[in-house]
Amino acid sequence: MGKIFDAIEKSKQEKEIRVEPLIIGRDHPAPAREITPLGRYNPKLVVLSGEGSIEAENFKLLRAQILFPKNGVRRRIIMVTSVFPGEGKTFVAANLAVSIAQGINEHVLLVDCDFRRPHLHTMLGYSNVVGLHEYLTEKKELPDLLIKTGIDKLSLLPAGSPSKNPSELLSSKEMKEFLINVRERYDDRFIIVDAAPIQVTSEAGVLSNYVDGVLFVVMAGKTPRDAMQKSIEKVGKEKILGVFFNGYEQSFKKYGYYYKNYYR
Repeated sequence: MGKIFDAIEKSKQEKEIRVEPLIIGRDHPAPAREITPLGRYNPKLVVLSGEGSIEAENFKLLRAQILFPKNGVRRRIIMVTSVFPGEGKTFVAANLAVSIAQGINEHVLLVDCDFRRPHLHTMLGYSNVVGLHEYLTEKKELPDLLIKTGIDKLSLLPAGSPSKNPSELLSSKEMKEFLINVRERYDDRFIIVDAAPIQVTSEAGVLSNYVDGVLFVVMAGKTPRDAMQKSIEKVGKEKILGVFFNGYEQSFKKYGYYYKNYYR
């Protein structure tokens, strides 16, 4: 995606969260958690901190491809993963989720399924206290775990407590039923799942069986081609939505002059 522009202003302090009833529980509705964010949004949330930048516009293009697929079939449960750690999968998952939520009718549930290195909560300015782990292991009600963020139409389910057996939890019947439940209850809701890297853990391979599509994030010029090919084979080509090249700047340098003058 390239470096964040130096001119990007810091995001404003998030306003107090509104509490709404969410009917996604095992039994009955319950209010989402009322949590005050610890700080501002992470500057890497470029769709907010860098509105109008090339980075933000690229996420709008990605959103358009997901909302208006060529075959007309929307894939509403989307897993974002990478081949190896450090390639920017959480950066892509968070920005994609916010970008979709900025649409007119679309709602988004952002789920952190990376029990080993959860970071989604930090992108939105929250602490990682309870979340998906407690839902799967302690049978806690989902509405009690969801965070209604200050971003309109975007809810967050953090990873929660560390897990000693993440692969077993994410391959459980409870996890499968959770994804089916949130998809079937809301026709206008997209579920963006941030999963652990596929070549160093088994969790992404397991989750790929439960999602509608997979978006791979690779670091341009660093991710080996053969490793990328093996990752695609693990989940199956029919599940692949595309490959997101992070850190690719050549096209920006080529067209940056035209872009800046167009918006001047």
